[in-house]
Amino acid sequence: NTQRNSETMDGMDVKAEPQQDNSPSSGIAELYHPRKCSATGRLIASKDHAAVQINVGHVDPGTGVYTSEYTTFALCGYIRFKGRGDDALNRLAAEAGLMKAMDSFPHPSSAADADED
Repeated sequence: NTQRNSETMDGMDVKAEPQQDNSPSSGIAELYHPRKCSATGRLIASKDHAAVQINVGHVDPGTGVYTSEYTTFALCGYIRFKGRGDDALNRLAAEAGLMKAMDSFPHPSSAADADED
């Protein structure tokens, strides 16, 4: 079991870090569980403040209505810094079957060339 302490500081509710429960019946509780980047497989450090975790909702193919289910993807700050976050998220969603692969869509420049003819 973890306990959260809450304090009020200048009108803001501040939550303290979970404390370890060292009671003999429960064993030792872990305080930090590192995440892995879904795109690169790298561990996301606790100090990687550019990292994000995104829940992508599932929709019913027939109606297009959200089904109350989602798939979680974590992207490390490195991917976002390099400007590859959108590509990585598209690839991951396609691999999970949540959308078509981006290869199946026409490239914008080829669509513009077709309009000129």
